[in-house]
Amino acid sequence: MDDPRLFCVGGRWKSSPLISDVISPYTGTTVASVCLGSADDLRDGAQAAAGAFETTRRLPLHTRRKILYAIAARLEERREELVATFIAEGGKVRKVADGEVTRAIETITISAEEAGRVDGTILPLDRTPAGAGHTGYLTRVPAGPVLAITPFNYPLNLACHKIGPAIAIGAPFLLKPATATPLSSLILAEIIIAAGYPPEAVSVIPAPGAVADEIIPDDSFGYLSFTGSPDVGWAIKNRAGRKAVGLELGGNAAVIVCPDSDPDYAAMRIVAGGFANAGQNCVSVQRVLIHRSIYSGMEEKILGYIRLLKVGDPADPTTDIGPMISAEAASRAEALIRSAVDSGARLVCGGRREGALLYPTMLADLGLSQDLSCRELFAPVILLHPFDEVDEAIKIADTSDYGLQAGIFTDSLETVRKAFGRIDVGALLVNDIPTFRVDEMPYGGVKGSGIGREGPASAIREMTVEKMLIINER
Repeated sequence: MDDPRLFCVGGRWKSSPLISDVISPYTGTTVASVCLGSADDLRDGAQAAAGAFETTRRLPLHTRRKILYAIAARLEERREELVATFIAEGGKVRKVADGEVTRAIETITISAEEAGRVDGTILPLDRTPAGAGHTGYLTRVPAGPVLAITPFNYPLNLACHKIGPAIAIGAPFLLKPATATPLSSLILAEIIIAAGYPPEAVSVIPAPGAVADEIIPDDSFGYLSFTGSPDVGWAIKNRAGRKAVGLELGGNAAVIVCPDSDPDYAAMRIVAGGFANAGQNCVSVQRVLIHRSIYSGMEEKILGYIRLLKVGDPADPTTDIGPMISAEAASRAEALIRSAVDSGARLVCGGRREGALLYPTMLADLGLSQDLSCRELFAPVILLHPFDEVDEAIKIADTSDYGLQAGIFTDSLETVRKAFGRIDVGALLVNDIPTFRVDEMPYGGVKGSGIGREGPASAIREMTVEKMLIINER
């Protein structure tokens, strides 16, 4: 096997005696080894970021945009390498892996475009006599270096959603990727440095969560962006100190299917949203609420589309569903399915596991208060519930600790207005699934699903603060 991959601290590539193997979820074999950073390495990364801030904040806009466009071009040049990396380290199926590279390029390109839209405002201050003769010039400036923590499921694009806006505003960054999928983030560090961003502003350090936890209170950073589990995210916020925090956490997204919808289209989209990336999406379709008058027909239509899915080798271009991130994760989901069935739920299909492969599963007739209905599954599992009145469905959809996104299929504008006013989520999708996301849109949740918004324009606002210059024109 090749030597362990090094990590990057302030543009310097470092080794470590602590080595972690990267395991293919599909084959169970070791595909690479990486050096893990220590708490001292993370502190060095924070110090490097603080030292680099004076350099990056003074980079002119044309330079920052040129760097971002160069990153996008280099991502395209290394597309096949990145796709192969996603398949190997995360078990991502080829079509989804290729799509993630495309999305990462789009995220970086949009960041370059949004960098030129950070403008200011001239404010006359003579509304009161005390302000006469004074003019304010209001602008936005970076809050400071960015600490970014990313999960395993979309390791490149979610990193780009944090790093792209950071570079757009001229902020150094420290990225702590998931230890299960660190390889694409290390490639990204190579690309960013080669594209011309000051090397001292770039740190990418895989580290265990307990080690990374020590850097959370460090006020060298002006902004902390975390994507991951709710328990970890809220604990991070409580320890983050003075810095601003953005949290993109979990969900158990609901879809409402009304009798005036197109049932075949709704079924097709529900299957796409419930099983893409083996269900390992924060906005994966989980709770499917179907009007009782069309319930049996919808169940058959959804089942028909599930049966078309090919499960297996993620390297095969025709595979639709590959493994979950680990056999342990698949086993936990399998245990939840068994528990639900033991409690009276009806297993319509799936429930079978082979290592990290969990076959697409559909359950019906389980109670709304059951554990499986209330928690985030992060697995290829959907749950069907009938409803009689749309008010009932809206109430069920909103009865959740989470509030990321929801979907509703209907042709009634009145129903849409009612759902939009009563379902407390970051976004409501009409005639589509909550799994829908394009990278320029504001994205984030409420309640237990987090605070703040991603999407380059939104992230730039989150990472900057207003600063005012006041001139006395006497």
